[in-house]
Amino acid sequence: MANLRDIRRRIKSVKNTAQITKAMQLVAASKMKKAQDQAMAGRPYADLLNDVLVNLKEQTNEEDHPLLKENEGDKELVILVSTDKGLCGGLNTNLFRIVSENSPENVDYVTVGRKGAQFLARSKKELLADFKIDDPVPFLESKQISEFATEKFLSGEYARVRVAFTNFVNTMTQEPMIETLLPISAIDLGRDKDFVGMGPGHEPGASDLPEDPHAEYGGYIFEPSPSAVLDTTVPQYVNYQLYQMILESRASEHSARMVAMKAATDNANDMIKDLTLDYNKQRQAAITAELLEITTAMRALE
Repeated sequence: MANLRDIRRRIKSVKNTAQITKAMQLVAASKMKKAQDQAMAGRPYADLLNDVLVNLKEQTNEEDHPLLKENEGDKELVILVSTDKGLCGGLNTNLFRIVSENSPENVDYVTVGRKGAQFLARSKKELLADFKIDDPVPFLESKQISEFATEKFLSGEYARVRVAFTNFVNTMTQEPMIETLLPISAIDLGRDKDFVGMGPGHEPGASDLPEDPHAEYGGYIFEPSPSAVLDTTVPQYVNYQLYQMILESRASEHSARMVAMKAATDNANDMIKDLTLDYNKQRQAAITAELLEITTAMRALE
């Protein structure tokens, strides 16, 4: 059994740890609020852009834009969006697990976050590029990544581009996902996705925009031409789609870290209570033993 000095040292050590985790919890809570607001603010625009592009895809031909066409081959490019730091529970572990389970052998990776690059190095995967994103997430930095992926796709080197990220559901729940970014297809665009703000009952491919059945292209009039409109709309969609995924990952990161640090602080406080109770018990036992010794000695002198 540990003596009183050892218990005091452990109590002091745990208190210092609790102060650190409490500070990290407060910092994560502050960043979490900003990240969640940023992610939630982007969802309505992403939802509307999703609806518009789904309808444009249905009313045009794949030949109108190269990002709508399938490339030959089976080689993939996966953009892995992870965190730069740890101490966020099982957030990265869960993401890396689905990446390992759902990625074929013929695949290259682009990472956002140091933890993803470290995971690929341990797994001996092919890392094509590593990008760093500031906090809060700037659109121009995420645009560089989407333009890099678009260039690789247009070169015909990769058949598809997918993004592995963590979808923010709420503060307590974050869902790892892998979604296809390129080529753009109506199935992917019309799917019910939390990160683009689609609610229950939203049918795939359905639009909230009014339609004019007598207008050209089923409700849309293209000026100057469908290809010219797609040249602007499709790259903008790809850029913003990846940006929204990174926003969801960043909100998930800060939420998971806040929850993990709160749990660590609570566990430290519980440990302090248990150690304090043990300390008081041993101290009381030592005092009782001293009193017994004094009483015994007095009786022996009588």
